[in-house]
Amino acid sequence: MSNQRVVIVSGGDWTDDYLDYIQPGDRLIGADRGALMLIEHGLHPDIAVGDFDSVSSEDADRIRRLSGRIDSCDPVDKNYTDTDLAFELALNERPSEILILGATGGRMDHTLANVQLLIRALHHQIVCSIRDRHNYIQLTSSKLVVEDLGFTYVSLIPATMEVSGVTLTGFAYPLENATLRQGQSLAVSNQLAAPQGLVSIESGLLFVIQSRD
Repeated sequence: MSNQRVVIVSGGDWTDDYLDYIQPGDRLIGADRGALMLIEHGLHPDIAVGDFDSVSSEDADRIRRLSGRIDSCDPVDKNYTDTDLAFELALNERPSEILILGATGGRMDHTLANVQLLIRALHHQIVCSIRDRHNYIQLTSSKLVVEDLGFTYVSLIPATMEVSGVTLTGFAYPLENATLRQGQSLAVSNQLAAPQGLVSIESGLLFVIQSRD
């Protein structure tokens, strides 16, 4: 595993705040329209992947000209979304971290599929998160330190049917050895009571979502 971070920019909602999250040395993968968004903001994708059906033919040519490498696929005969294809390329890099931008907004089916990519990253023991203008989404199977990044709320959403042994420290509403189940809202809209909090679980997978309105 390398020490490099891979940033995937997908074709969902864009905010110029994303430019603040991209650091020098990041390896950039643009998924379809996400590659165009990088280029329009002065960044060249190391890899552009997708069928490029969401951009004009002129912009597709621009992506091909200004990207380090192109992985194109047929817009009809493909089994995976452009973001999924980009994610698989990122996993092949064996990075220390993957950050996904532009993976939410618009179609809920794509948003849910993209959020579940965090589960695959965890299975590969790679730190992964999704960020947009309103949310910062992480996943844990053990312990996670939650830093105060300026979001209003911290919510816990089970990624498995049940998550047991949930303990929160540094939060306005602490929990001790609690059990969270899918379909319940017990741990939604908590808040940090310190510069950082700690989420610990004993079994299951848990989404930790920092959010603001």
